[in-house]
Amino acid sequence: MFKRILSVALVAALMSVAGPVSVCAAGSKSKAEKEAVFVKKVKEGIERLGTGTAARVEVKLKDKTKLKGYVSEVGDEGFSVVDAKTGTETRVAYPQVQKVKGHNLSTGAKVAIGLGVAVAVLVIWLIMENYG
Repeated sequence: MFKRILSVALVAALMSVAGPVSVCAAGSKSKAEKEAVFVKKVKEGIERLGTGTAARVEVKLKDKTKLKGYVSEVGDEGFSVVDAKTGTETRVAYPQVQKVKGHNLSTGAKVAIGLGVAVAVLVIWLIMENYG
């Protein structure tokens, strides 16, 4: 019985770490309000991603321009993306952004993954102790 409960707990923990997060806006908002919310989310996401060569991003702007590189600077009005190949720095204002993909795990995600691995190792060890 204990093993079954432990297995269910492990599956639930792994699903919460690996599951996608979706955000849904409630109610009907004007276009300006929706854009303000989107700009705020972009700003928070870029700030969470951080700066430096590990903060890799792919940015698509509203004028269809695509930027790929790392975030070198984050400010109140925008952020800078440096192309890793050419070293060219491009300043991007938050309202210009149409889509952003970040390639850096936050500290919380790293801790959650580490905790999930530790729990999995513990479960395997307990199973081996009981059956081995």
